Amino acid sequence: MSESQVNVFVRPEAEAYIVTAEGRVDSTNAHELDATLSQLISDGNKDLVLDLAKITYMSSAGLRAIVSALRSAKRRNGDVRIGAASERVVEVFSLAGLTPLFQMFDDVETAVNSFK
Repeated sequence: MSESQVNVFVRPEAEAYIVTAEGRVDSTNAHELDATLSQLISDGNKDLVLDLAKITYMSSAGLRAIVSALRSAKRRNGDVRIGAASERVVEVFSLAGLTPLFQMFDDVETAVNSFK
């Protein structure tokens, strides 16, 4: 994986889909995360857990993708929850004032179980 690359993986669970992103999310690749989240929600998977523990950098473009997914999920009576986040992601969410919008958990399993 190059320094400016993001890898996105999707894993279905009984309660929610887990979306794991690794690497850097910036203006050159945020569309990959956005497309994955949008497609899942469009397909009717309205409950998502994001695993952002291996994100080394997140730009405003990445934040926009996540907030857009949250809005789309909420319109379908779903939610996007943060199951794990790197220190950098927590800092960016806080600086952007987004922390109150998201339920954030220490680990993915707890976030998934919160949908029960």
